[in-house]
Amino acid sequence: MLRLALVLLWLLTAVLSWWAAPRKQSYERARADVAAGHVTAYQWGGSWGDSGGPSPWFDASELQTSNTLGPLFAWRTPDGRVYWTDTDRFGQVTTTGAVDPARYSGPGAVGIGQDLRTGDLERRAGVVDASGVAVTAIGLVLAAVFLGVVVAGPVPALGTRWFWFWLVSIAPYGLGMLFWLFRERPWSRPPAPPAIPGDRERRGRGLLGLGLGILATILMSFLLLALNAALGDRWVPLPDE
Repeated sequence: MLRLALVLLWLLTAVLSWWAAPRKQSYERARADVAAGHVTAYQWGGSWGDSGGPSPWFDASELQTSNTLGPLFAWRTPDGRVYWTDTDRFGQVTTTGAVDPARYSGPGAVGIGQDLRTGDLERRAGVVDASGVAVTAIGLVLAAVFLGVVVAGPVPALGTRWFWFWLVSIAPYGLGMLFWLFRERPWSRPPAPPAIPGDRERRGRGLLGLGLGILATILMSFLLLALNAALGDRWVPLPDE
């Protein structure tokens, strides 16, 4: 039951992260959503970067601030989805003087700023990722359970405690923890027998776990890039840096 509960928590975290992941849209779509009032929150930024938060495995991308408003504009719609656009890439925009152009990165950003003011949406500036707190909380629960079992539970069979610590900590998206759950399952069987000479050497050690975690990260990065190229941001969102 505990193993099933952890898998379900991992699945919930993965779904929340995927649903709210920023997806690129056109400049025209951004202005259309603003004009229609389909914006529950929005942010300005200069580039995408890692959130740097405490959430393990499912850290969300977030906008890094710049000296001006733009060129990137991200917004959340009522269904909880997050989209973004580069305001430096636009077809045509008319500036009316409704906002101070000096505050914005260019005429494209000014156009959206005017729309926000016209629609009385400026007060909705804030964090666009509404799932961030839930994802962080679930990730910390998963990490706490894993560390508690690895440190205080029976001796692992496939690798040492350090092997699992490094593999689970480094492998992306909690994949190391899923492997640990299905391979070790320490709470559902008797404690491992006393170690015999040479037993520790036959099990994976910390350095191997570290290497496998790094390898998994590299392979997953290439896989996501390939899937993004084949399926697009709708199914495999990868914000530009």
